Amino acid sequence: MLDGDAPEVTLGLSRMPPPGRAAGRAAWIGRCRRQAAVADMLSALLAGGVAFGLRFGEIDAETRPYAVLSGVLPLLWIGAASLSQAYDPRVFGGGVEEFRRVARCGCAAVAAVALAVFLTGADLDRGYVLIALPLATLLALCARYGLRRRLYRRRARTGEGMRRTVAVGHPPAVTELIRRLRRERHHGLEVVAVCLPTQAAPGETRIAGVPVLGDVTDVPLVVEQAGAEVVAVLACPELDGGAIRRLAWRLEHCQAELMVAPALLDAAGPRTVIRPVAGLPLLRVERPRLAGANRLLKDAFDRVVAALALLVLAPLLVVIAVAVRASGPGPVLTRRQRVGRDGRVFTLLRFRTVRQDTGPGADGPPGDGPGPAAPDPGARITPLGARLRRHSLDELPQFLNVLRGDMSLVGPRAPLPGEVARYGDDVRRRLLIRPGMTGLWQVAGNSALSWEELVSLDLRYVENWSLMLDLQILWKTWTAVVLGGSARNG
Repeated sequence: MLDGDAPEVTLGLSRMPPPGRAAGRAAWIGRCRRQAAVADMLSALLAGGVAFGLRFGEIDAETRPYAVLSGVLPLLWIGAASLSQAYDPRVFGGGVEEFRRVARCGCAAVAAVALAVFLTGADLDRGYVLIALPLATLLALCARYGLRRRLYRRRARTGEGMRRTVAVGHPPAVTELIRRLRRERHHGLEVVAVCLPTQAAPGETRIAGVPVLGDVTDVPLVVEQAGAEVVAVLACPELDGGAIRRLAWRLEHCQAELMVAPALLDAAGPRTVIRPVAGLPLLRVERPRLAGANRLLKDAFDRVVAALALLVLAPLLVVIAVAVRASGPGPVLTRRQRVGRDGRVFTLLRFRTVRQDTGPGADGPPGDGPGPAAPDPGARITPLGARLRRHSLDELPQFLNVLRGDMSLVGPRAPLPGEVARYGDDVRRRLLIRPGMTGLWQVAGNSALSWEELVSLDLRYVENWSLMLDLQILWKTWTAVVLGGSARNG
């Protein structure tokens, strides 16, 4: 079935993509590379100028070589970034690999300068080097972050830069993959065709709206006809190591990237390491980092940041408290029962945002618990409360919860006692970590997450916690709060 004979064309492959798809993809890659190169050059030029100004101030006979070096630094940086493969299109907009390569470029540049000075004995001003290269690295990272955010917006609005993907696996796994990629379009993968194991679903023609165009033996033909760039193979008993290896060989002439998803989907990042054992690539999964020194580190980080935040925000908290008191009868703070780590109940604090006459418990979102959260009826929210909620200012008192150890800065969503009473064994794993003021559930980019999606995000966080993940979530939360689009903390 791989030689393109007539029976396979009847699968509907000829209805797939228009001829200009490859040209559009090449133009997008070229534009991303040019933008990244320009951003890197401007970053290096600015860093060189700042370093020269701070160290020397003016150009004379002694400082002229450093002025020339500042002008040449962008070209040197472009060369180092190219050697670090920082312009590989596969890293644009995907994970932390792009930032890792830019940082590696900066470290390599520092090492190269140090080695050159050692070998030649040149009298190079150390202060200039220590300012220029680290600053160039920092500026380049910030510029790449800005380009990535722009790419995410274009993907969400126009679909630009999406990589056409063929999903291979059983219907439930394929459905889950399609659902996740549609919700998180910033990953840049769009499933355009599905291949199922032979006899996996007789008569199945579409899965989640995506056409089923063959079985696993048809994958190379489907890739060619669909103009796909990625083949995503999900956990599938029919595709063992030998079958996947043969599939990779057959995909070589298609120039399609092969991605293989392990059966353990929620374990990612530092917890998974591939180790070759007896010629087999085994995926080693480390235990979650939930106890010991890591827990102490997280607790210390939370309380130090919460104390600093309360100190800095004290004037704002006083102003908001006075405004809430003046907005109508009722307490300044509302107190609601929530369940924390290991099932301990605590009192969650929040500035009052609703009228006092709406009845007890009205200040919390009514959709807490299994199922999607329903929005608050706008009529019961005070005008001040609406403004506070828009930027999550009503949640600032929760820094007190963090300081006294009830909550964390980042963690699972704080559940209601009645909700916890209905938890199954899997869902109770959310209680291994203190609930957070923010979390993956708040920066997911979709305020209409279902109960199952909320639980999945919470468990993903619990399984893959790291301090770097906390910092990433805090940064995204800050961005969302500033733009007024943050999700609500239940």
